[in-house]
Amino acid sequence: MTSVNRQVRLAKRPVGRPDDSTWEITSEPIPEPADGEFTVKVDYVSLDPAMRGWLDDVKSYVPPVAIGEVMRTHAVGRVVASKNAKFPEGQLVSGQFGVQEFALSDGRGALAVDESLAPAPTWLGALGFPGMTAYFGLTDVGKLEKGDTVLISGAAGAVGSIAGQIAKLKGATVIGIAGGPEKCAWLTEDLGFDAAIDYKSESVGKALRAAAPDGIDIYFDNVGGEILDAALARLRKNARVALCGAISGYNATDPQPGPSRYLSLLVNRASMTGFIVFDYLDRFPEGMKAMSEWIRAGEIVTREQVETGGVEAFGRTLNLLFDGANTGKLVLEIGNH
Repeated sequence: MTSVNRQVRLAKRPVGRPDDSTWEITSEPIPEPADGEFTVKVDYVSLDPAMRGWLDDVKSYVPPVAIGEVMRTHAVGRVVASKNAKFPEGQLVSGQFGVQEFALSDGRGALAVDESLAPAPTWLGALGFPGMTAYFGLTDVGKLEKGDTVLISGAAGAVGSIAGQIAKLKGATVIGIAGGPEKCAWLTEDLGFDAAIDYKSESVGKALRAAAPDGIDIYFDNVGGEILDAALARLRKNARVALCGAISGYNATDPQPGPSRYLSLLVNRASMTGFIVFDYLDRFPEGMKAMSEWIRAGEIVTREQVETGGVEAFGRTLNLLFDGANTGKLVLEIGNH
């Protein structure tokens, strides 16, 4: 085993889209565990749209990544050295390990991974934060009920694809918005969505009127911008909007305008609520139990787009999210397998 740990660190804060100058690849010795700690050889790291927001020095739900700090992310890897009885050598674990080849942990926030249930990358998707975001965003924020009509933007992404399947399992009519015919076909043919709207080739507002002539009860928003306005225009009485993300504006250099159709919330006595999955950490066992049972029963289809290239490929791979070039959960393989 190599004695060097290569890491991706934030070199400077990007203006707009991150580029090569945003990152620095550094090397240091592999960390040795002290009492109560363990060392993880990182196999896969998660890439998520929210990571872009962590690069800006602004007040948010988590502190920004500091200049010179290892880039924050969730990861899965194998314990290679341990002085923690709960995480013995050889155990596959997930945790906030960062974009690096080896990580040191005291066990806080780490989770032993059951490889018999699903492969490692799935524990960064459906069985990780994206899956829990979909679960609690629908059940708690969206107050999902059988018979609801549910609209999901970014529907072919890590969160949206799981949210749509949960809604179908709960007896809802589900409409997804995605970019391109391949993604839309995946939603309807493989995931069971009732309809899919290709925002790249058709008017979202017009297509939504056709797909949901009586309006929508829940809008699960991953995109923001013009698509949020189109959704607000189709709200039914007592509709719920769950604000999960706004990827359309993450790389914008100017302040983004607010929704122009917000009065639809008043007219329809509807609600629009932002939420962060970290607020549900104490309830993760509930969400994990439900998700595990659905996956084991074959009722949830999981898809991970695993990119290769190690730490050097991190910047390029992250930008796939902003190009709409991923389907399902985007993961970067760090180690060799």
